[in-house]
Amino acid sequence: MIEFYHVHKQYVKSQFALNDINVTIEKGEFIFLTGASGAGKSTLMKLIFKEELPSKGQILVDSQNINLLPGKQLHKLRRSLGIVFQDFKLLDNRTVAENIAIPLLVQGEKKTYVEKRVGEALALVGLTHRRNYIPSHISGGEQQRVAIARAIVGSPKILLADEPTGNLDTELSVEVFRIFERINANGITVLIATHDHHLMKLFPRRTLRLDKGKLVSDRKSGGESF
Repeated sequence: MIEFYHVHKQYVKSQFALNDINVTIEKGEFIFLTGASGAGKSTLMKLIFKEELPSKGQILVDSQNINLLPGKQLHKLRRSLGIVFQDFKLLDNRTVAENIAIPLLVQGEKKTYVEKRVGEALALVGLTHRRNYIPSHISGGEQQRVAIARAIVGSPKILLADEPTGNLDTELSVEVFRIFERINANGITVLIATHDHHLMKLFPRRTLRLDKGKLVSDRKSGGESF
């Protein structure tokens, strides 16, 4: 599903943001990506949806070498990905339902299909009762759930989440991670960048740990390193 082969990323000469990353993420896996600030987590995420290009190495997403993907085909890659950001990136001049609908409207989907998918996404994240609110009138935890609903409304194959609970307290963070579990149970591959070790203990999954751009640990949910 996601494959990195000897991937390097340099922003400054002789300084690697990522250094010789080799890893395979299988379809349907739920994986944590962890490491200290500056370890390379966000860079790795950006390479997957081609916001950044590797300095060296190959990246395959769903068996497609995205290094060779023409710019005009980039939208197809990104339609297969759902992306959740720490700062939500919601539009406050639109309702919750309208925010969630944006990816489908951009794709030109029919109104009846959009309404159906938005309703399903709202139900999955438990926010049907908030559909007509504007983001500033709901809590931070609810805003993050709106962002998750927007990320999955287009039925992506892969969900990427970069520090999705960084602005939330522990109780709300647990609630959000339970939503990620439900999404994964529907067959979507989930990759979450986080430094929250408490949550990783509560939700044991395969964990990739970066340190100064290198993949230094790959542990199964039971704790076995390989």
